[in-house]
Amino acid sequence: MKRSYFPVVLTLLLAVGLGGCDETPTGRSQLALVPGFVMSDMGGDAFEQMRSQLPLSTDAAIKAEVQCVSDALIKSARLVYPKVEMPDDWQVVVFDNPSPNAFALPGGRIGVHSGLLQVAQTPAQLAAVVGHEIAHVLADHGNERLTQQLGIKAVLLVVGLMSEGDVGQEPLLQALGIGSQLGIALPFSRAHESEADVMGLAIMARAGFDPGESVALWRNMASVGGDQPPEILSTHPGHQSRIEGLRAEMVQAKEVYRGVSPSRC
Repeated sequence: MKRSYFPVVLTLLLAVGLGGCDETPTGRSQLALVPGFVMSDMGGDAFEQMRSQLPLSTDAAIKAEVQCVSDALIKSARLVYPKVEMPDDWQVVVFDNPSPNAFALPGGRIGVHSGLLQVAQTPAQLAAVVGHEIAHVLADHGNERLTQQLGIKAVLLVVGLMSEGDVGQEPLLQALGIGSQLGIALPFSRAHESEADVMGLAIMARAGFDPGESVALWRNMASVGGDQPPEILSTHPGHQSRIEGLRAEMVQAKEVYRGVSPSRC
C-alpha cells in the first residue's frame, strides 16, 4: 500500500469500526453509528417526497381502519418497550397502491398501501404487518443497515487502494462485492426481519389483536406472493421460516393477549 493512503484507510476504519455496540430491544448486539436526528430527518424527507409524488387513498373506511390499528399499536409499543426511545408523534398515510405492502420510517412515519387490505383480511392481520414495521423503527434497523452499508463501502475502498495498479483489480472488487452482499448484508437483513416479527408479535398481542392472525397473514402472503428466491439469496425469510419463527413465540404472545381487552378496531 502506498504511504499516502494510510490516513484515508485509518479514518475509514476508525469511523466504522470503533463506534461501539448497542443492543436492540431484544438484546441483540447492534452497531448503529448514524445520529438519531440524522435518521429522523432522512425519514421525514423521504416520507414527504412520497406524499407529494404518490397518489393517496381516498377510501375513508380503509384510512380509518389503518389509523385505528396504527394508534393502538403505537400505544402498545410504548408499554411493551418502555425503555426504547420513540417518536412523540407518528404520521400515518395510506397510499393508493395495489401492492400488499407497508413501511415505517425513522422519526415515526407509517405508510400503508391500500392493496395490503386485500391480503390482510382482518384488523389483526393488518396489525401483524404494521406492528412489524413499527418494530423496525424501535430496533433502529434502518440505522444499522446504513452503518453496515457504509462499512462495506469502506472495506471495498480499502481493497481498491491496496490493489491499485495490480492486474485483476476489477474482478477482485466484483468478487468482494458479491461476497459482502451474501456474507454480510443479506444475513443481517434477514435477522432484522425475524427480530421485527418477534417484536411485532408482542406489540400486537399487547394491543389486543389475536397474535395467531399473524400466521394467517403470512399464509395469505404466500398465496399471492408466487415463487420466492432461495432464502440464502433473499433479504427476507421464506414464508415457512417466518411462520415457524412466529409459532415459536406464540405461547407467550397468546398469554399476553388473553390478559388484555380485545381491540375495538
